[in-house]
Amino acid sequence: MELTEKKISRKVIYEGKIINVYNDTVLLPNGKETHRELVEHHGGVCVAALTDEGNLLFVRQFRYPYGRVLLELPAGKLEKGEDPLSAGMRELEEECGVVAEKVIPMGTVYPTVAYCTEIIHLFLVRELSKTRQHLDDGEFLSVEEIPLKEAVKLVMNGEISDSKTVALILKTEKLLAEGKI
Repeated sequence: MELTEKKISRKVIYEGKIINVYNDTVLLPNGKETHRELVEHHGGVCVAALTDEGNLLFVRQFRYPYGRVLLELPAGKLEKGEDPLSAGMRELEEECGVVAEKVIPMGTVYPTVAYCTEIIHLFLVRELSKTRQHLDDGEFLSVEEIPLKEAVKLVMNGEISDSKTVALILKTEKLLAEGKI
């Protein structure tokens, strides 16, 4: 069975610094036409910084779309064409004031598959050394260290609900338990 949709035309709705928004006309597998609203995003990174003591570094910051402060792993957006690993290491140092000697790629997640092109690249880092934070202008956050086992509990009871953070915490815990990292 054919599942692929084919783009017929595109209307630009908005072009911005972080996202572009389009309304595409597509041809469905059954031959009918419909519209798809699409948000184009350059992607992002998320980093699980695991200390020798088994703790993860987190940031708390206000997230405007939700009107509240969220607990997340360090993360950020990719600049157009930027290498995900370089971006992850940049974000880790900017937000937490830490650099890492060991990096383990942990895959990718697609946070909103129905309408957004964003792909988030996940990394686990070890062998951490302190440097200093380099927060972006207008970026306000606090850094916290939480044991991995406690972080898993926070995910499971709904206190951590950011999708990239949830995925990376659970992947880290599973691979560590299996002795694969």
